[in-house]
Amino acid sequence: MAKEITGYLKLQVKGGQANPSPPVGPALGAKGLNIMEFCKQFNGRSQDKMGQVLPVLITIYSDKSFDFVIKTPPAPVMLLEASKQKKGSAEPNRVKVGSVTWDQVKEIAEVKMPDLNAFTVESAMKMVAGTARSMGLKVTGTAPWNN
Repeated sequence: MAKEITGYLKLQVKGGQANPSPPVGPALGAKGLNIMEFCKQFNGRSQDKMGQVLPVLITIYSDKSFDFVIKTPPAPVMLLEASKQKKGSAEPNRVKVGSVTWDQVKEIAEVKMPDLNAFTVESAMKMVAGTARSMGLKVTGTAPWNN
């Protein structure tokens, strides 16, 4: 018989660096989950993405057991890394803080493909480029579909 799902929990944790301190400990403790067990499993499965911010979707079952899925890093984090910026613009429509190339946008879109609701890499690139613009980053060069 399948386990009964009692809820879901979304967290953003740095890869390979989950520990019982906030925000992980209090969020899991409030749901009655084994905090150390999650930390061990997460750190083991995210060892290859050390230090990157990773969204985690935790499925909580009625017997206090859990499963979790590690998603790809958020597009804004990847865009900031690509543009070598600390943060986005406070006024993205007026003040541009950096730029990314279409090649960088394509790399990010290919990594994010499993988590986006896009069928083609080009449509995923348009989504990532829109995120870049809303952060105050300029997308330089000509779009591949305009050639």
